[in-house]
Amino acid sequence: MASSILVGAVKAVSGILLRPLNILASSAYQNCAKNACLISALSARHFSHVQTPVVSSAPTLTTPVGNLMCGRTAAVLNRVAPLLPNVLMLPVRTVTYFSARKGKRKTVKAVVYRFLRLHSGLWLRRKAGYKKKLWKKKAARKKRLREFVFCNKTQSKLLDKMTTSFWKRRNWYANDPYQMYHDRTNLKV
Repeated sequence: MASSILVGAVKAVSGILLRPLNILASSAYQNCAKNACLISALSARHFSHVQTPVVSSAPTLTTPVGNLMCGRTAAVLNRVAPLLPNVLMLPVRTVTYFSARKGKRKTVKAVVYRFLRLHSGLWLRRKAGYKKKLWKKKAARKKRLREFVFCNKTQSKLLDKMTTSFWKRRNWYANDPYQMYHDRTNLKV
C-alpha cells in the first residue's frame, strides 16, 4: 500500500517540470492521496495564500511521502513563484458594466467610502497613512496627515467612471463644511 503511494508520488513529481502550474493544482484536487507531495509543496512559503483541501483516506501516509520527495518540488516552486504574476494577491475593484438584475452599471463601493465628490467635479481624499502608527509620528506630521487633498485630473476622471450618476448629483446639507468648495471659480480641472 505504502509503496504504491510512493510510486504515484514519484510519478507526479517527475512530471512537474513539463506541466504548467494550473494542471498541477487540478491534479492535486483530483487525487489527494496520490499527489500528497504536490499538496504539501503548494502550501510552502510562497504559496501560503493558496488553500487546498486535503481529504485523504490515509492521513498517516502523507507525512512520510512528503518528507521523502517534497524538498526538490518545493525548491522548484519557490524559484518559479517570483516569476508568476501576483494576480491572487492584488485587490481587484472592477466596474460592473451590466448588473445581473437590472442590467445597469454599478458603483464601486470602495470609491464612495474613501473619496468625496464635490459638485464642481473635484474629488477629495485623505492622505495615505492618516490613521496608521500615530504613536511614532510627530505632531506636525499628524496634523499634515489629517488634511484633505484634491485629486488630480486623471484620478478625478477615473473616479467619475467608477461611480454612477447617483453619486454625481448635487446634495444640500445643513451646515455643510464643504459648501464653499462645491462651486469652483477660476479653476481648471
